[in-house]
Amino acid sequence: MNEATHPLPPRRDATPPRATMIGGGIGSLAAAAFMIRDGGVPGANVTILEASPLLGGSLDGAGDPERGYSLRGGRMLTTDNYECTWDLFRTIPSATGEGSVYDETLAFNRKHVAHSMARLVDRRRARVPVASMGFSMHDRIELMRLVNAEEDKLGADRITDHLSPSFFETEFWFMWVTTFAFQPWHSAVEFKRYLHRFMLEFTRIETLAGVKRTVFNQYDSLAVPLVRWLEAEGVTLVTGCEVTDLDHRTEDGQLVVTAIRCLRDGRPETIEVDKGDLVFLQNGSMTDASSLGSMTEAPAQLGKADSTSWALWEKLAEGRPEFGNPAAFNSSIAQSAWVSFTVTLNTPVFFDLMNRFSGNEAGTGGLVTFKDSAWLMSIVLAHQPHFAAQPEGVQVFWGYALLPDRISDFVAKPMADCTGEEILRELCGHLRFDAEAVAGAICIPCRMPYITSMFMPRLKTDRPVPVPAGSRNLAFVSQFVEIEDDVVFTVEYSVRAAQMAVYRLLGIDRPIPDVTPHDRSLRVKVDAVIKAFR
Repeated sequence: MNEATHPLPPRRDATPPRATMIGGGIGSLAAAAFMIRDGGVPGANVTILEASPLLGGSLDGAGDPERGYSLRGGRMLTTDNYECTWDLFRTIPSATGEGSVYDETLAFNRKHVAHSMARLVDRRRARVPVASMGFSMHDRIELMRLVNAEEDKLGADRITDHLSPSFFETEFWFMWVTTFAFQPWHSAVEFKRYLHRFMLEFTRIETLAGVKRTVFNQYDSLAVPLVRWLEAEGVTLVTGCEVTDLDHRTEDGQLVVTAIRCLRDGRPETIEVDKGDLVFLQNGSMTDASSLGSMTEAPAQLGKADSTSWALWEKLAEGRPEFGNPAAFNSSIAQSAWVSFTVTLNTPVFFDLMNRFSGNEAGTGGLVTFKDSAWLMSIVLAHQPHFAAQPEGVQVFWGYALLPDRISDFVAKPMADCTGEEILRELCGHLRFDAEAVAGAICIPCRMPYITSMFMPRLKTDRPVPVPAGSRNLAFVSQFVEIEDDVVFTVEYSVRAAQMAVYRLLGIDRPIPDVTPHDRSLRVKVDAVIKAFR
């Protein structure tokens, strides 16, 4: 891991620093845990400030059977990758009491083995054969060139700059992009990184056999146990606190944060940052300016004026190129937005119909993608219950669409303008299910204008490293930092950024787990070539 290094002054005494985490997402939660577990910092010295009422950031989950449950999204996990994530969660007790979170997850996936049998569905409601990736020889040659291209030469290129139109009609493209949420106009560098990082998944992308799931949604199974552990360690958790600015000065050419200005429950406050203390900032947010709809209302169309996380990063980066370039990521909502939806059911009819149609019991399949749908819609039925407090007889599933601005096939509206009822009608149209399949259902749509902003074309210098050369006591822990060889839009990226930042600022002499080089394994390479030629 070749993070850009710079000299930090040695600590003059053994007094543990105080640390403030700005943002309550998984990056901040992980940073707090690493400080305590590996840095020996007392939990009482750590404070986490979060603007929303809930900790967990994008790993959120809320609701009840009467009003409906809601998840903005879910993240793919694997035990063949995610090295820093499992390094952390091996030491965090699970919410169910079944050992650590890692142990619980392994045991759950031994019982519920993933093997999707309906990965793609076409306009005829037929399950598409996906043993072949659908590549022509021209597609294979172009893909190989992109995989082997140097990142510096790719620069801010888009995927479409390197792959021909025919590639975007292959079975591989539909499976890969709906698994990872890419668009043709996204960064060629990020696409290439994914092909390397998940080369092992390339060999089994049609069944999603490598995907691991948590017992419940990732808020209940990852965020909640971690928050409980931090609370038990004495960490101060503050919600309803929006950080608006950082006071700072320059010492020996480095920025030193001296105070944090915030609004706590609407009242202005200033938090002093003493000498030797540390600040960790979640710069940018993929779920900033998200909005929820209902069965009768579409989500509000929010934008930059309604966001909060970008402004602070923009202030810090002004005149400091080593702090990155937020504009590379937040300047085109049309290229980074999509809509997800969560459906709460009080009868088993829909799940039973999907079981018969797909061949998968809930929790053993993966995404079912309607490849010919105008919205490019996908749904996934997880093992039930999906929420820790979900009562028996209630079922919950999640879906999303990559092209929410397009006119749909059955309700003749863009998804972004649709109510929950209209989204259910569109879904039943593609499945050819009668309306009774979702009778009494509650569908809560969620519009996320920046959800794939981290995939936007960018230069390497557009993202700061976790501890930039121009910083003395400020670190960045988010999806918008530069980490060699790893990939954004994963829990792992935030956790790795947090571990790198904490170890750097505290001088922790413990190896950070390496990115597993599956792309250098001869067996994996051979399997990938065989898969590409099927």
